[in-house]
Amino acid sequence: MRSAHTVEQVRAAEAERMAALPDGALMAAAAHGLARAVSAFLGGTYGRRVTLLVGSGDNGGDALHAGAMLARGGAAVEAWLLSARPHAAGLAALRRAGGRVVGSGEVPADLPAHRRPDVVVDGVVGIGGRPGLRDDAQAALAVLAGVPVVAVDVPSGVEVDTGRTPGPHVRADLTVTFGTLKPAHLLDPASAACGAVELVDLGLALPPAPVEALGAADVAGLLPVPGGSDHKYTRGVVGVRAGSAQYPGAGLLSVAGAACGLAGMVRYVGDAEVADRVREAHPEVVGDGRVQAWVVGSGGGSGAGEELAAALADGVPVLVDADALTHLRGADRSAGSPLVLTPHAGEAAALLDVPRADVEAAMLEHARRAAAELDAVVLLKGRRTVVAEPRGRVRVNTTGTPWLGTAGAGDVLGGLVGALLAAGLEPFDAASVGAWLHGAAAVLASAGGPLVAGQVAAALPAAVRGALGRDLP
Repeated sequence: MRSAHTVEQVRAAEAERMAALPDGALMAAAAHGLARAVSAFLGGTYGRRVTLLVGSGDNGGDALHAGAMLARGGAAVEAWLLSARPHAAGLAALRRAGGRVVGSGEVPADLPAHRRPDVVVDGVVGIGGRPGLRDDAQAALAVLAGVPVVAVDVPSGVEVDTGRTPGPHVRADLTVTFGTLKPAHLLDPASAACGAVELVDLGLALPPAPVEALGAADVAGLLPVPGGSDHKYTRGVVGVRAGSAQYPGAGLLSVAGAACGLAGMVRYVGDAEVADRVREAHPEVVGDGRVQAWVVGSGGGSGAGEELAAALADGVPVLVDADALTHLRGADRSAGSPLVLTPHAGEAAALLDVPRADVEAAMLEHARRAAAELDAVVLLKGRRTVVAEPRGRVRVNTTGTPWLGTAGAGDVLGGLVGALLAAGLEPFDAASVGAWLHGAAAVLASAGGPLVAGQVAAALPAAVRGALGRDLP
């Protein structure tokens, strides 16, 4: 499990750690890790040109101390000071190592080709800074446009605890962070500005994190793996109420996701013509009957409200997607069905009565708000899908490929999460495991190229085997 801690949590853990170490030891460890990462990024140090953009405080100190180490390794290091109060010990270390220092009033307005660096180290604003960049930092970055950037802890200008980017900010190729991940490393839009993220361990004692990301081992531990005495009923039965005469493909794809093998049986209830096509494509799927979870809404059209009401009346977990989401407020939930909602940004915006752009700019905030207001687990789909539960706990999914942005992929995801609900996973686990497997299957199906939703469904068993470490059938 990758955990992302808030600034307050990190500051408290750093203070505790520093109290047990000699002065400067924690910064030295961070600087060593940063210098190693920059050297690896460059493929070596000797003869390389490195420009440090240095603000005030410890973030700038990390950059300066790392610059000193790079200079001792043969790099030509130049520090551009963007603050009148740079870290004194770091500045002295860089000068002793032979680094060049450019004062805050001497940052060039242009740079000849022979002085352009091989990498820029962004040490402007650390995790305690406000979002956005001052004019001098923006000007310096404009002069260095096109040069790869390594960010210190977070790209300067992003909002660390929320992942928002409300103002100008650095876009890094690599971010080297210390002690633990921060929410901005996982949450869009800030995570898109981080590039690759490398974590330097500082031995911090950290509390439980408010934002997490599953890894393969976590998924393997949560997956419902049948035992020797299990049969189709004990493994769970998932029912699908999706598709319509207008959108038959949505029903087929929802069933394809549900029929991935993680539940013991799939039932389809819906349009008669769609049912015929479902049976033709999936002869193992049966008709109406008792289920342990329902999947409702994809391609449901005008009948989605009635299908949602029927599913909610059963009192079992219900996955609500697409057309059914518009009928959710005011629906009769007296039977107590636990819900998983799977909106994209536009659907979440409609549920919350806010502009779509607001949702895309603050995924964490709106996923949590929707979960709390609707008393449901909310899987807010995006490049970095956010899964939130009503009490505020969050997981961010990091699997997938841009090729997954294709029609019908969400229908497959809904069926998959429904199967996991029927197999007995709690809604929060079902949603986050489903998102992980969906992304992993897309990577397998894509193999670096385009794909369609049906290929994602077909790759789900292989994604499950991969998570379980069982590559062979």
